[in-house]
Amino acid sequence: MAVALSEKTIQTVKSTVPVLAEHGEAITTHFYKRMFENHPELKNIFNMTNQKAGRQPRALANAVYAAAQNIDNLEAILPTVDQIAEKHRSLNVKPEHYPIVGEYLLLAIKEVLGEAATDEIIEAWGEAYGAIADVFIKVEQEKYRAVEEQTGGWSGYRNFTVTHKVKESDVITSLYLQPEDGGELAPFHPGQYITVQVNIPGSEYTQLRQYSLSDAPGKDYYRISVKREEGNGSQPDGIVSTFLHNHLKEGDILPITAPAGEFYLNEESVNPVVFISGGVGLTPMMSMLNQIVEEGVERDVYFIHASQNGEVHAFKNDVAQFEHTVSAVQSKVIYSDPRPSDEEYDKQGHIDLEWLKSVVPYDAEFYFCGPEGFMKAVHSALRNWGVPEGQIYYEFFGPELSLQ
Repeated sequence: MAVALSEKTIQTVKSTVPVLAEHGEAITTHFYKRMFENHPELKNIFNMTNQKAGRQPRALANAVYAAAQNIDNLEAILPTVDQIAEKHRSLNVKPEHYPIVGEYLLLAIKEVLGEAATDEIIEAWGEAYGAIADVFIKVEQEKYRAVEEQTGGWSGYRNFTVTHKVKESDVITSLYLQPEDGGELAPFHPGQYITVQVNIPGSEYTQLRQYSLSDAPGKDYYRISVKREEGNGSQPDGIVSTFLHNHLKEGDILPITAPAGEFYLNEESVNPVVFISGGVGLTPMMSMLNQIVEEGVERDVYFIHASQNGEVHAFKNDVAQFEHTVSAVQSKVIYSDPRPSDEEYDKQGHIDLEWLKSVVPYDAEFYFCGPEGFMKAVHSALRNWGVPEGQIYYEFFGPELSLQ
């Protein structure tokens, strides 16, 4: 990542690392608040649920901190840049959005830090932000070009018809989507996602959500499997997932962007593969599993799924069928709160390292996805086992957070 910054700018930005460690999330929370007050149209792009839950400010604080830490060696954060740029492309972020973000980020730094944010610091961060933004814009422009020029590809949003709506469990429903124009579908890697654009009656802003594709590529449809997000005392029901479950009908139209994502199956490998999912985190794993089985790839597959109980466990019969018909596939089910009617599961409680060691090989490639706490537990277990980072792949649903 070629970013030409003066030595003075580099040292000034690096000097702010301890301050960002302490005040980073306060800065980004303030940044979003001020930006949305003055540019409410950006609420059509950002997931406001993640804003309210604090996940997006926390993720941005982590990214800003990493940029400051590595401002003299930005090559170190290239994977993060590519991942963020991929999400931006999927959300239709454009170059004209970057100056707005820069303006309010610098303003937030100044307002939160007060006198500690000297003119020298603000100028240095302004220069650094401009250079990094240019890199993002170039990376994203290349992604837009590549996805538009591929077979069946497109840029922006394309209308898809909901051809089938299938209930997979008490909380997960699959939507089968085919292009309204009858044209070709863009290919995708098993594990990637699409962005859906939803206009909900009574909602002031357009809602965008990203959902993993849950079937193998090569079909004449895309399939997403959506969990109905139920609220609790502090959080309301998921506005988009509730709408998709309760109001979207077969024959309705959903605008979507072309498939995206950096979390997908390494199809060149024949090493053993372990899929570990929690809740609706099994959706990208189903795409990967279906692809391996349908392609007849000779590799051992271990499919581990953790769920609350059988009522909310989606695709259980599909995975069991694969296990019965494909000798290389083994599956394990963990229920944290099984019902009396739940008879076929392998463990009650949660995944732990000792149990994991007893059911899967060490020399495998590990893919995992699920809620934040689940992700941290699985990552910690794999690290404690000594599994090399090169064998570990994961994805957050929503903003990228820390697994530490």
